[in-house]
Amino acid sequence: MIYLGKIFTVGVIGAGRIGKIHIKNLLRKIRDVNLKIIADIEIKDELRQWAVEIGAPKLTSDAYEIINDPEIDIVVICSSTDTHTKFIQDAAKANKNVFCEKPIDTDIKRIKETLSVVKEMGIKLMIGFNRRFDRNFMRCHESVASGQIGEPQIVKITSRDPVPPPIAYIKVSGGIFLDMTIHDWDMARFQTGSEVEEIYATGAVLIDPEIGKAGDIDTAVVILKFKSGAIGIIDNTRQAVYGYDQRVEVFGSKGCVVADNEVTNTVRIYTAEYTNIDKIPYFFMERYMESYSNELKYFFECLRKNIEPKPNGEDGLQNVLIALAAQKSYEENRPIKISEVEKF
Repeated sequence: MIYLGKIFTVGVIGAGRIGKIHIKNLLRKIRDVNLKIIADIEIKDELRQWAVEIGAPKLTSDAYEIINDPEIDIVVICSSTDTHTKFIQDAAKANKNVFCEKPIDTDIKRIKETLSVVKEMGIKLMIGFNRRFDRNFMRCHESVASGQIGEPQIVKITSRDPVPPPIAYIKVSGGIFLDMTIHDWDMARFQTGSEVEEIYATGAVLIDPEIGKAGDIDTAVVILKFKSGAIGIIDNTRQAVYGYDQRVEVFGSKGCVVADNEVTNTVRIYTAEYTNIDKIPYFFMERYMESYSNELKYFFECLRKNIEPKPNGEDGLQNVLIALAAQKSYEENRPIKISEVEKF
């Protein structure tokens, strides 16, 4: 059924950093949407004040006020990863379409069970890999998909954060390949249009020994082999002192397309002593803010036109499979085929 002109009623579960971005966009940038309820496990004074300031609706600590509300059509899930599959399944059983932040889960069995429920109930599920909706990476994708640069042969992705997250987060994040590089798995698949067949990952603790003590690494380089025959190279670091370094290059049989960092402005200063340009954005809040509103606009457009949104649950599954294969590769110091972790 086509829902052109329909006003969707929405509930958001999770009002942390990402949740607040989506809430603001739903209130200010997405047309024909009624945000009815915001649920968060902790309703503190700070959150209440923020909600008043932006004109947010009802706050609750019970996510099931959203899931059980018959007026709510859409559930936007921005809660902790360990809650995602439970909320997706219950929302699907309540016949509500779902937008969920990545990852769906860290357990392949739970992801597959969830996708089975989604399919059975016939609801739409979109996973929040927002970088697909960055204007630069989208233009890069369009160039590749149109055949402008021929068959993709090499894809290079640089993804470097300006500062490591807190150690408390490191301990529960699932590791660099699940909490950071997962965006790059999705970007590599998005740009090449091919699934990853094999992966080799290496890494080290070069920034903070405490990250190593927490069981993670802070620097990684990965080689991907795609089913199409293309090769991918990804480099990650938890700390780039000069800012948020985000670049993509796809080399093909007829040419090459490059999406470089955006600078805060295009001004260059030339003197006898030096040449200078301003720095790149410091972190994702500056670099990708537009992409968050773009992905929600796209999601609601898909619902109105009854189109399957992308990235969907299968994309979410594939990206987690790659992350688990990367971790296994790092631990065993050998290339890992994705098929080796699919059975887990």
